[in-house]
Amino acid sequence: MIHVGILGAAGYTGGELIRLLLNHPEAEIVFANSESNAGRPVADVHEGLCGDTDLCFTSEMPFNQVDVVFFCFGHGKSEQFLKEHDIPASVKIIDLAQDFRVKREELSVKNYDFIYGLPEIHRSDIKDCKHLANPGCFATCIQLALLPALEAGIIRGDIHVNGITGSTGAGQKPGATTHFSWRNDNISVYKTFTHQHLLEINQTVQELHPGYTGRVLFIPQRGCFARGIFVTAYAHCDLPIEEVQRIYANYYCDAAFTHFVTKSPDMKQVVNTNKALVYVEKYEDQLLMISCIDNLLKGAVGQAVQNMNLMFGLDEKMGLRLKASAF
Repeated sequence: MIHVGILGAAGYTGGELIRLLLNHPEAEIVFANSESNAGRPVADVHEGLCGDTDLCFTSEMPFNQVDVVFFCFGHGKSEQFLKEHDIPASVKIIDLAQDFRVKREELSVKNYDFIYGLPEIHRSDIKDCKHLANPGCFATCIQLALLPALEAGIIRGDIHVNGITGSTGAGQKPGATTHFSWRNDNISVYKTFTHQHLLEINQTVQELHPGYTGRVLFIPQRGCFARGIFVTAYAHCDLPIEEVQRIYANYYCDAAFTHFVTKSPDMKQVVNTNKALVYVEKYEDQLLMISCIDNLLKGAVGQAVQNMNLMFGLDEKMGLRLKASAF
C-alpha cells in the first residue's frame, strides 16, 4: 500500500486527486493538507465526494508517515515550500506546478533532481526517479500531437498551434475571466505566443529534434465549457499521409493512455478519463495534427497518478480505468 500526502488539497487538482486515490486499490491518503480549511470535512469543499470519504483537511504535514507527497500548489509555491520545509529523503515528490518542469543549471533548493514526467517519452526515467515534475495541461496535449513527427523528423518550419481549454484550467479561485456570466457562451484568446507552457514544449522539441529551427506559435483560447483541451497544430511535411499514419500508429502502439485514431476525435471522448486521442491529416504540404485530453486528468492529476504507478512499480493503468462522460 502506498501512503500518500497531499499539499494544497482544496483546489480543483486536489479534489480530483483525492477522487482518484480513494478508488485506487494500492493507495491510502494519510493527510490532505489545507491551511485555510483545516478541520473541515473534505466533502464540504469537494462536494462531489459526499458519501465517499470521512477524510478531513488538516494543517499538519506528517511526512514521516507517507511514501509520496503530491504538491497541488499554485505555480511558484513548490520551490519556496522546499526552501522552507524538510521532507525526508525516502519520500517521493510529485509536483503538479510548473516550478521544476524546465531544466535549470542551478536550483535554489539542493538535493532535488526533478524528472519531467511525460510517460510517452520518459517512462524509464520516471520508473527510477524520486522527484517528478508533472507536465502542464496544454503542454501535454500539444506535445502528444507533435512527438511522433518530431522524433521522426518529418516536419519543418514553424509549428502553428491553436488550443482551447475549459474553465477549470484557470484553477478554483474566481477571476474576471472564469465566473459563469463571463465564460458562458463566450470564447477569448489569451497569452498569445507567450503562454508559460511553451518553455517545456520547446524543451521537448529540442530533446527529440536537436537543432530544430522552427518556432512553436501557440494561440491559447478560453472555452465555454468546464473541462477538456482540444488542440490543432500544423506544419510543413513532405511525406504522404499513409506514411505519417504509420509513424504515429507505431509510436503510440504501446502507450498506456495515448491512442492514435483514424477518425477525427471529439473532446467528449476523453473528458473524465486519462486518455489522449491523436489524429493526423494532410492538406497539400501541410500536416494537421489533432489531440485532445481532459485538462484535470491526463493534463494534471490523472497523469500524476499514472506517474505514481510507474514510480512504485505498479500497473500503469491502476486506478485510472475511467469512462468518458460522452453523454
